[in-house]
Amino acid sequence: MSDCRSRRAAARSEAAAPREPERDLSESPLAWLARRKDKDGRPMLSDAEFDAGEKLRADFWFAQMTPRVTANWSMLLSAGCSQRGAPDLGPDVRDSAIAARQRVRRALSAVGPDLAGVLIDVCCHLKGLEASEKASGWPQRSGKVILRIALGQLARHYGIAGAPTGADHLNNKPVRVRHWGADDYRPQIMPDAV
Repeated sequence: MSDCRSRRAAARSEAAAPREPERDLSESPLAWLARRKDKDGRPMLSDAEFDAGEKLRADFWFAQMTPRVTANWSMLLSAGCSQRGAPDLGPDVRDSAIAARQRVRRALSAVGPDLAGVLIDVCCHLKGLEASEKASGWPQRSGKVILRIALGQLARHYGIAGAPTGADHLNNKPVRVRHWGADDYRPQIMPDAV
């Protein structure tokens, strides 16, 4: 009897302990690139770039932004939907999903619209580099360079250690941004002044 209780207690403690979510790295184009070496024998992606891409992928998944494979039948069953107004998503969208969606939007706006497309294709939708190159109209074998630039910007946004900074080429001197306003200056937009 005591053996059975000890097994149950062990099972409860294992269930209560937070675990790292399992993921299949063989399906990730980032994992494939991180395992590959360049002509100098270094990994094609640094750890910071790989971690930034995986963080974006996790936030994209938690934000429930992945495309649906089938129809969404939950709206038909929802009692919060009226004939006149927009559907009520209320309890269907959790705060954590909304926060993850905001993190994805901030990250993509930090890298800019030119690099956001390749990050969404490769990190989030798990497209290969060749498919992303064709969809974007880039020359062959340019996707690796563009993806590394995008992942470097993303790692810098996330503040991941080891990410390349803009001051690396200036012997680690900080770059000072100058403007004409005072410290608390905010420009005002005048709609009538055209």
